[in-house]
Amino acid sequence: MNIAQRTVANVDETLASGSIFVPGGTFRMGSDRHYPEEAPSHRVSVDGFWIDRTPVTNRQFKAFVRATGYVTFAEVAPDPKDYPDALPHMIYAGSLTFTPPDHPVDLRDYSQWWTLLKGSNWRHPYGPKSNIKSLDDHPVVHVTHADALAYALWAGKDLPTEAEWEFAARGGLDGAEYAWGDEFVPGGVHQANTWQGHFPFENRCEDGHARTSPVRTYPPNGYGVFDMIGNVWEWTSDWWAPKHSADAKKACCIPQNPRGGVEHDSHDPSLPLSRIPRKVIKGGSHLCAPNYCRRYRPAARHAEPIDTSTSHLGFRCVTRPGRR
Repeated sequence: MNIAQRTVANVDETLASGSIFVPGGTFRMGSDRHYPEEAPSHRVSVDGFWIDRTPVTNRQFKAFVRATGYVTFAEVAPDPKDYPDALPHMIYAGSLTFTPPDHPVDLRDYSQWWTLLKGSNWRHPYGPKSNIKSLDDHPVVHVTHADALAYALWAGKDLPTEAEWEFAARGGLDGAEYAWGDEFVPGGVHQANTWQGHFPFENRCEDGHARTSPVRTYPPNGYGVFDMIGNVWEWTSDWWAPKHSADAKKACCIPQNPRGGVEHDSHDPSLPLSRIPRKVIKGGSHLCAPNYCRRYRPAARHAEPIDTSTSHLGFRCVTRPGRR
């Protein structure tokens, strides 16, 4: 039996539970006030669906691996044929890991704080000498899109579309800047795990966390969903496009390309040889700061190659009517 054939009946009770129903509705998706890829703001309708209350945790992902023997992308050395742009010494098993400098750097050069670290993977989030023994309730990281989808299929679920994710993240606050309202830190109380200080060299940790935090650390939004903003970015099922379509759409359960295109439209033009397609990720992470990547908002979105895993990227699952 392969992973796709497994059903909820095969999953431990603690994994099958933990979802909450989000009623369908119409909302204003995107924003005209921030990054250009968020525009134009437009009306979108979604059907009701169940969504995990939290990102998938290390404990949950560990149960999946034990049950299936699954090996993640970061744990296997890539085939050089798939990466003609890469130098031979860069082909090894590992994952992008945040390695903060101790001084100001050019924010246009992400290589100043990201390292393709050999031995980094979901079991060893900060390199081969690290582990997750005390991180069971933290979001799993270093997972590619295929890794996230494999877990979802095993659990009898799916990955959310971008519209489903954003609708759930807003918690019923249509048009609000954040998942909790229009003030970033209301009353001086942090509502999400983000970066305080000058990214990437100064993290004041005013929210108490230098890296990921346990799920449910911060208050849930209006739908009772936790950690939709900050902590870790989350995969969606939509192919990337650099802007939204202005046309209203029904986005119940089919991954959409905002321009009506398909996988090949999502390729990064800066990598003409590799041609790795990209998916939309949402929510921002603990590395989002006021001076860099102000994407700790429901409308924010970013492109991520489907073969890329990082120390600040995870996922959560959805279930749609007819699948429960």
